[in-house]
Amino acid sequence: MSVFTTGLNMLENRLPKVIDARTHGLIDYGHAAFFLGMAFFCRKSNPRAATAALATGAFVLTQSLLTDYPLGVTPVLSFEQHGKLDAGFAASSLALPRLFGFEDTGAAKIFKANAFVEATVVGLTDFSNQHAQAEKAA
Repeated sequence: MSVFTTGLNMLENRLPKVIDARTHGLIDYGHAAFFLGMAFFCRKSNPRAATAALATGAFVLTQSLLTDYPLGVTPVLSFEQHGKLDAGFAASSLALPRLFGFEDTGAAKIFKANAFVEATVVGLTDFSNQHAQAEKAA
């Protein structure tokens, strides 16, 4: 485990849980829209970054639609499972520029920043499925 990944894990585990399921859902849909937009804008100037951004946006959107939280559509994943996937995705976001071959570009910096933002959102979110269900019922 790299020092960077260890730092992300510490960030995720030590923050107060102040984001509820509805707010997390809004953040998720904004996150998906950002990366889908990035895919569109990078399609000609940096096709590899565009592909990674498209994959990221599609993953976040699909995960959000399938999560059992207030803004989900089809309850396939519990909110707790969603949190575990988010935590893994935060760490993997660091590797995407290298995997897709755009490591030394400005777009790579966006993916690296996304790792910190994603880890912070994960760290601040209360992933208790009971709370998510109560919010959904309200």
